[in-house]
Amino acid sequence: MIIERFTNQDGKAVYAHLRDKGRGLPDGLKYIDSWVEPNYDRCFQLMECDDLRLLQQWMLHWHGLATFEVVPVVTGKDAREAVSARLPPPP
Repeated sequence: MIIERFTNQDGKAVYAHLRDKGRGLPDGLKYIDSWVEPNYDRCFQLMECDDLRLLQQWMLHWHGLATFEVVPVVTGKDAREAVSARLPPPP
């Protein structure tokens, strides 16, 4: 998950860049979906890739328009399966 902070809460600049230059996804980086706060402060983007260098390339495409926090996440199902193998047997 990417937490993107729009520079100066400037949604117009971000969406003009998206319209004019595209999303800028390198091959191997998959965009899943995004959610934007009403005040255009932050955007939460779900991306998928096996190589963090692809995220770095993508973030350079947006340089100056936002800052980024990369938060590795797994699905709840995958987390549950990983933990289940280590749980003690039920009483």
